[in-house]
Amino acid sequence: MAIPAAANPPAGEYRQLAGVGSDTTQDVVNGLGDVVTNASGKIIASYDATGTSPIKTRAVGCDTLARPDGSGAGIAALNNAVDNSTGCLDFARSSSGPSDTSTTDLTFIPFAKDGVTYATRSFSALPTNLTKTQLTDIYKCTLTSLNGVTIQPLLPQTGSGTRKFWLNTLGLTDATIGSCVNGTIQENNGLALTNNSQIMPYSIAQYIAQGKSLPNVPNRRGSSVLRNVNGVAPTTGGVLNTSFPIVRDVYNVVPTAKLTDALISSTFVGTTSKVCAQTTVIQNYGFGSLGASCGSTTVKGEK
Repeated sequence: MAIPAAANPPAGEYRQLAGVGSDTTQDVVNGLGDVVTNASGKIIASYDATGTSPIKTRAVGCDTLARPDGSGAGIAALNNAVDNSTGCLDFARSSSGPSDTSTTDLTFIPFAKDGVTYATRSFSALPTNLTKTQLTDIYKCTLTSLNGVTIQPLLPQTGSGTRKFWLNTLGLTDATIGSCVNGTIQENNGLALTNNSQIMPYSIAQYIAQGKSLPNVPNRRGSSVLRNVNGVAPTTGGVLNTSFPIVRDVYNVVPTAKLTDALISSTFVGTTSKVCAQTTVIQNYGFGSLGASCGSTTVKGEK
């Protein structure tokens, strides 16, 4: 019987590679952490985006790290660990690529495919299909009503990779979103939709996983329903529709200088890496397989 994926390694268990960051990929990386092993045991220790803080990532020291919530916060924590030679973190989870490519300090290693769509409550009168242009106008607050409903757009918290990806997809930035947007919700949490006027971006893979009663994956969907974009459904047959118009790679981020480290390389790098070999686990958590691009080391940046 498979061991249920834990939200964090059990108390007192310190694995070989410690990582933090993305809410979107925390569950799948937890799942990978229970099956990716070597002669020394389980390799990956993945710490959820939310929970008690601080976290402790090593048997000795490393007990004052504030739990990073989201891709940006995880990458910042990894950068801090590298810059200060703390040895407390080895990788960060990220649901978006780098926003600063002026350096090659970090390598964003893709391992799965995800999509993002908008969600509303199931009984909302808001449209069940919107175009990307309409979504852009909604988040600019220039399209404020549809079907007689005043729209209340929601965004994940600052530092969320899903927030960054969603805004990039819509051609927006934090500086250009409208004043009607509430940008403080926890990502991938359908319970944040508290009335029929609200709309929010949602990871399709997270939504799928939350509905499967997987161990230690809470169902946060509430009454939320994923909606179509440009007339295309986000799922087909209960799995991610890879033809959906808004898809993305998700990443494990490592210091570029560590790519030659045997443990990091064998775990993350290349199609034959221990992570890329776990396609069944990756797909069980709602993500799509990347095939030949899994484990690529071509995407580099700083944050």
